[in-house]
Amino acid sequence: QVQLVESGGGLVQPGGSLRLSCAASGSIFSIGAMGWYRQAPGKQRELVTTITSNDDTAYVNSVKGRFTISRDNAKNTVYLQMNSLKPEDTALYYCHAHATAWGIPRVPRDYWGQGTQVTVSS
Repeated sequence: QVQLVESGGGLVQPGGSLRLSCAASGSIFSIGAMGWYRQAPGKQRELVTTITSNDDTAYVNSVKGRFTISRDNAKNTVYLQMNSLKPEDTALYYCHAHATAWGIPRVPRDYWGQGTQVTVSS
């Protein structure tokens, strides 16, 4: 199996910055796309950003120019640099990975972290 552990959330004032990290561990055969989702209270989970194994990235319009996703394949880690944070960015942020674990059958599947809270408030 593959485990994802996020870190870096917290409370920040509007206009501030945070950097989230998500480390994958376990019996990893390969990791494809990774990404970040978020879920605000009373709202559905939404895709924020993704990054492929070739470092191609995509962002939801609301975070373009403010958030940057990156990954370190040697460390099986994905990062989310969040700048110019707004109160509407407040949410539980989840890490996602499309990965394949060692074993039979060797089939890729989706893995999720437990979430890290980001609160933007003065």
